[in-house]
Amino acid sequence: MKTIVFTGGGSAGHVTPNIALMHRLKELGWEIKYIGSAAGIEKDIIEREGIPFYPISSGKLRRYFDLKNFKDPFRVMKGVYESYRLLRRLKPAIVFSKGGFVSVPVVLGSRMNKVPVIIHESDMTPGLANKISIPLATKVCVTFPESMQHVQKEKAVLTGLPIRKHMTIGKASRGYQLCDFHKQKPVILIMGGSLGSQVINQAVRSNLPRLLEQFQIVHLCGKGNVAEELAGTRGYKQFEYLNDELPDVLAMTELVISRAGATSIYEFLALEKPMLLIPLSLQASRGDQILNAKSFQKAGYADVLQEEELTAETLLTRLEALYANREAYKAAMQSQSGGDAVAAIVKLIESYSLSG
Repeated sequence: MKTIVFTGGGSAGHVTPNIALMHRLKELGWEIKYIGSAAGIEKDIIEREGIPFYPISSGKLRRYFDLKNFKDPFRVMKGVYESYRLLRRLKPAIVFSKGGFVSVPVVLGSRMNKVPVIIHESDMTPGLANKISIPLATKVCVTFPESMQHVQKEKAVLTGLPIRKHMTIGKASRGYQLCDFHKQKPVILIMGGSLGSQVINQAVRSNLPRLLEQFQIVHLCGKGNVAEELAGTRGYKQFEYLNDELPDVLAMTELVISRAGATSIYEFLALEKPMLLIPLSLQASRGDQILNAKSFQKAGYADVLQEEELTAETLLTRLEALYANREAYKAAMQSQSGGDAVAAIVKLIESYSLSG
């Protein structure tokens, strides 16, 4: 039986595409292991899947001054040593990296053990971790066609983004039951990424009565961000985070308001859900979500509202326009010819894995 080691973490977007691949590789008889950060979101997500998880030391890679920058290189070095020893013991045929700062020690440890590495980059331009790792990779899978120019020609493979199969088989009836909603008003899903977004939460709640005149709202507001005073509001259902129930909620959803992380927006695209995207600003990110959102806007899949322009009023106005033009957005989504990213990446993994 061949073994594959996955790595990636720091956010749900660096982990959930791995799950889509794991399910298929399990069916093909692969043994699956995961190396990640002990304190990262990946530990909980992977252990829920019943996959053996091996924590390593890791340090965040920052482009800005922080006192932690003096300590974190030593954590990375420790993580490289731990990865090297782990990989010698696990003897994987191949390593698959989804990025995030925890992946760098694993990629370096793989290179030291002469284990081939396939990297997947979700966003249009590589993040810092993947920029460091790409020269050491055998192949680099990219999501956006525009990404091909940022990777060496001989390494880049346009695969798209792996979509978890269970995301496509939700039942609207279960979603209505979970939220105690009815079918007389359209449902909107609002989410601010795996950690939530204070600015989106505030814009929604400050205009909630007007929003609820036209829509029912499922609000994924992030850990610790549930507004208890709004808990009994009819037509407004709050959750910190949804996992198993998310496909059912999406099945009943007409529109989505979201950040512009690649994993989420490609899942919405697969489900043909028109989107109002509010990307992280340049003050809070390297600008990858802004580029992702522009690409989707250009393709006709989404409207974009920059965070600097977000108010209770602009949110309502743009949401109403999105709903009025929803059929045009759906038509654009239906015309896109997205391939099967899971099949393409699994084929690549099998072709580059060592025999054994």
